Amino acid sequence: MRAVRQHKFGGSSELYVSTNETKPTAGDNQILIRVHATALNRADLLLREGKYPGMKEAAHLGLEVSGVVDAVGEKANKWKIGDKVMALLPGGGYSEFAAVNQDHVMSIPQGFTFEKGAAIPEVWLTAYQLLHFVGNLQKGETVLIHGGGSGVGTAAVQLVTLAGAKAIVTAGTDEKTAFAKKLGAIDGFNYKKSEFKDLVLGATNGKGVNVILDCVGGSYWEQNAACLAVEGRWVVYGLLGGPNVNGPILGTVLRKRASILGTTLKARSDEYKASLIKAFADNALPHFNAGTTGKVLQPVIDRILPLDNIIDAHDYMATNKSNGKIVITVQE
Repeated sequence: MRAVRQHKFGGSSELYVSTNETKPTAGDNQILIRVHATALNRADLLLREGKYPGMKEAAHLGLEVSGVVDAVGEKANKWKIGDKVMALLPGGGYSEFAAVNQDHVMSIPQGFTFEKGAAIPEVWLTAYQLLHFVGNLQKGETVLIHGGGSGVGTAAVQLVTLAGAKAIVTAGTDEKTAFAKKLGAIDGFNYKKSEFKDLVLGATNGKGVNVILDCVGGSYWEQNAACLAVEGRWVVYGLLGGPNVNGPILGTVLRKRASILGTTLKARSDEYKASLIKAFADNALPHFNAGTTGKVLQPVIDRILPLDNIIDAHDYMATNKSNGKIVITVQE
């Protein structure tokens, strides 16, 4: 079996495609997926570098796949051989086969390619978790989404709109903010041109935003605190700008009666992930099918590369130039 492995923690050059890996088998409550496509996530770069919390040795990378059910475990009764599926994984998605908990699997939307299917699980489930399981988003509220051109960002904009709320994004290029508006954002600001806090306050008539989806952390804390509304929810799910905060942040939390909520998805329990996937499958997944509802959701794909180009894919993600997902084809 072909699969991506790495020599040791480090840069993309540590990655290689092994051709003699052992094919996994499906456990009792698992299914085995013949993987057609997988996709990159920011966590993959952190895992590769050994910077992901709790990592002691190099991981088998890949947090999501799409493909065809190849085998089912003795107690797995929700899927059958031949089903076209997409799945959330704890790792090992950069591979020709992947064994996965049957409760962490969804049907690929009708008419979708395997590439589109692979672009859904990790970022769309993360965005859904941030907004609904953690951020408690309500209809009519306003959400500030940092990294508006990322996979999570492009998914979150669409989910906010679906929920009857309003999205504002920050991104590093005018092209990314313009694209976010096409997806449904009411406004977008290029953080490289100016600070966003006054612009966000202007866009909300001085009220601020009800929810912040923050993948940046420390370097944005002051601006985030300034544009968070009274009783707002500040959801931290990444620390690209560092973990340290120096300043009167607790004073703002008290004055605004605000909540700061930290969350990850990879480290969650199987039961939590199953609950999240069921909620997403019930409430969001039907909207990926044009004609099924009046609101259509679409995964955003920046580019598609073959498994043999995994180093190029990691290098490209590291440039922060991608708009949406980087998808990897594993087999036809």
